[in-house]
Amino acid sequence: MIEFVICDDNKDFNIMLKNKISQFMSKYKEIECKFHCYSGYGKEFEKIVQIGTTFKVYFLDIETRSISGLDAARLIREKYDDWNSVIIIVTAHEEFRYEALSNRLYLFDFINKMNNFEKNLEIDLTNILKQYTRSSKSIILEYDYSIHRIELRDIIYIEKEIDSKKCIIVTSYGKRVVQSSLNDLYKQLDENFMKASRSLIVNLKNIRGFDSKTNTINFINGYESSLVSRDNKKELMERVRNSS
Repeated sequence: MIEFVICDDNKDFNIMLKNKISQFMSKYKEIECKFHCYSGYGKEFEKIVQIGTTFKVYFLDIETRSISGLDAARLIREKYDDWNSVIIIVTAHEEFRYEALSNRLYLFDFINKMNNFEKNLEIDLTNILKQYTRSSKSIILEYDYSIHRIELRDIIYIEKEIDSKKCIIVTSYGKRVVQSSLNDLYKQLDENFMKASRSLIVNLKNIRGFDSKTNTINFINGYESSLVSRDNKKELMERVRNSS
């Protein structure tokens, strides 16, 4: 999934930019998208910055009524140590270009609202998609009558649905039910995943802890599972310890 985070104190511009991105992304139906739009860099904006493991793309207005877009970029990079998300500064003030691009915040681009905005936006989105597809392994699955790409890093765990030939894939942004066996899914995953039992596959990178007394795995985003078999308990403890 790609999460687009748009922050501009002009509500009409937020809506326009969201529509332009949605129109561009409609050509890539296998990639799920989510949008967050804000008029300033307040608590709700900061909450999005610190939550989740998804691939994020920020479009930040350099001047708002609260703080500067460069301060927001510094929050993302330095306070929350996120050097993977894409950050694009969007403004009508061309005079801020040098300041923005010389701050060592690894900005992806500086787009002038008043100069070839749509063309530059399309170029950036095209390059961002190239980066997205190269940056993370993923599996392609069919559900809801459509083809979807799920990044491995977004998967928290996969659980076999009771009395069914389906599986529930729990991601950092929701749950997906797919018509597939647990073993078939497991073959598509990498070394960060482990079968904790016949009914459960876990992403070791998204485990916060394992309580061996209650046999409970604590995942990111508040998820829990106790479907750990006795045979796999010791290996799980060791792999959780080594992956931290």
